[in-house]
Amino acid sequence: MSAIWALVVYIAAIIVTNAVLKRNIGESMIAGFVVVSLFAGPDILHVMTGALTEAMQEEVTYAAIAFVVASYLMSRTPILDRLIDIMNSLFGRVRGGPVYTSILGGGAMGAIAHIGAAVTASVGSVTIPWMKRSGVSPAMSATVVAGCAGMGITFPFSGTMFILIGSAGVSQLLEPNEIVLPLLAAGLWCLAYRMVAAWIIVRRHGIQAMDPADVVPARRSLRTGWTSLLLFVAILVPVLVTVGPMGAGLSAWTGVDVSDAISLIVWIPVLLVTLVLFLGRRHLPRTASGWWTTLGDSAPRIGVIGVTIVGAFAASNVLSELGLPAQLTTLLSALDAPLWLLAIAVGVLVVAVAIPLTGSATMAAIGPVAVTALVGAGVPAPVAAAAVLVFASTEGASPPAAAPIYVASAIAGVDPVRTFKPLLAYFCLPILALGVLMVLGVLPI
Repeated sequence: MSAIWALVVYIAAIIVTNAVLKRNIGESMIAGFVVVSLFAGPDILHVMTGALTEAMQEEVTYAAIAFVVASYLMSRTPILDRLIDIMNSLFGRVRGGPVYTSILGGGAMGAIAHIGAAVTASVGSVTIPWMKRSGVSPAMSATVVAGCAGMGITFPFSGTMFILIGSAGVSQLLEPNEIVLPLLAAGLWCLAYRMVAAWIIVRRHGIQAMDPADVVPARRSLRTGWTSLLLFVAILVPVLVTVGPMGAGLSAWTGVDVSDAISLIVWIPVLLVTLVLFLGRRHLPRTASGWWTTLGDSAPRIGVIGVTIVGAFAASNVLSELGLPAQLTTLLSALDAPLWLLAIAVGVLVVAVAIPLTGSATMAAIGPVAVTALVGAGVPAPVAAAAVLVFASTEGASPPAAAPIYVASAIAGVDPVRTFKPLLAYFCLPILALGVLMVLGVLPI
């Protein structure tokens, strides 16, 4: 059980370094990585080297840095201000309009893209600056967007869903088409809860509608800022060419699965930066020295975010090398308890694994045994599978190692630690509770 203890010590090391020693989250992640690596014993250097190498090749690391650069460049141009003027013309008179729009946008993007970091990046690049402009704190803006990251897992037909139902243990319990409607219902329950959470956030934090004097008439905002809507091209183009009829047609024509060949998390920021450079060219530097100064000003934010994400992924790789998935599977298969207690135990274990791992890795590691345990207690297989996917969907809202937290925090320009408590309170624990209620039949799916 050394890997389980390593997970406990890893989380404790991060909390102590950050909360007690008052070091920033980047340094805290490094401390967690070093501490968890000690469990590798004599192989520590080999394990650390391999873990760091894999972590620095993660697409999310690149994407987070790219979005920091894109956000900083947009702040130097009027592009985003004009886009926000348009959004406020449409929704600014609704109290908390940007928050509700962010939740719905996360649900829509999640149903299409299914990738937590991609959902966070694409939705957050627009709605986080809008929420901040509307009076929502940077920390809460990042919290709302990161809290929506997992919705891609709770809607058909995510890669995580196929990993689970294609596993040897689960494929014997249900046919693939049996999970579609239960998972759709589960996703709608999760979306409905998030709208309730948005309502609570808006009222608890005193978020008001925009002052009518600050709301530009729609006709005028569109006339002066319509070019800013081209930013959505950075989101739409990668999505359209990888999913739906166009994605299927391109895959058939090329003989390559374009959804695997074209990474949303890579190409969305590439196109976003390209469009910002084009649309904001009159307001950006035109000399090498000017660019050196501009990029240098964004370096402190890039450094902390980059180190934080590399540290999180490196520690995750070490835990996998130590055998965390297998040890948690052994622990879960040994559970013998009433259904309500079993549902809570299964949910907590899946959420615990999703802290250092992605949703897909969590399903590959512990998903089959989690479904089998629930089915063995009398839960219908489609319901059990959908509930386990709901548990795994907390990946984006599970501090301290969830990548979407750092992507959202990078866009918001806020210390990620400030999102940890609200993420647990508004998203992680309530989504865990929703999964338990689905297992118990209280929420029909």
